[in-house]
Amino acid sequence: MNYPNNPTAATAPLSFYEELVAWAREHDVVIASDNAYADVYFDEESKPPSVLSVPGASERAIEFYSLSKTYNMTGWRVAFACGNPDLVAGLGKVKTNVDSGVFEAVQRAAIAALAGDQTCVSEMRRIYRERRDVLAGGLAAAGFDVIRPDATFYMLVANPAGYTSMEFAARLLSDAHIVATPATGFGAAGEGYVRMTVCAPAERLAEAVDRVKRLAL
Repeated sequence: MNYPNNPTAATAPLSFYEELVAWAREHDVVIASDNAYADVYFDEESKPPSVLSVPGASERAIEFYSLSKTYNMTGWRVAFACGNPDLVAGLGKVKTNVDSGVFEAVQRAAIAALAGDQTCVSEMRRIYRERRDVLAGGLAAAGFDVIRPDATFYMLVANPAGYTSMEFAARLLSDAHIVATPATGFGAAGEGYVRMTVCAPAERLAEAVDRVKRLAL
């Protein structure tokens, strides 16, 4: 499972995880939950739950958390897993045979991030929310069908009539100098959309909206 989701930015309610845990128990399967975007949400009511908050989930679930999103430590390759003790121990055995572990200085930085003042996390959410509003609001005002995200820093934008996802992304790149990802790169169900991110300053996103408007699609 991957919620909040990349590339769709979809979130899952607690009821979804309750059903999932019951299903996993019935069919005797393991749940692997990728919760990398757990802290990248925009409103308290859209705060994503953890599968491990469901009673009994720790019997058969393991959840992965990455510091790259919450603390802007992308490229540092530091994360942790929690949940079922046997699953975590099994992951540890695999890791000790795959690599030599995370560089100690990075581990110490991760400890400092997790144990320190979390004001930076609230500020990160505020910045991404502002950027989301600029990009999603600007494109929607220009007539585009935008799936406004409640979490993550991604959003899907529907292709204009007559364009495939590849064609729309190519037009954005060649004529507006904007990089967008054809959602078909994530599977056939992505046709009809391109994925954009809010990983640029609000001023640059506003400029991107103006460039898209000038295309007269």
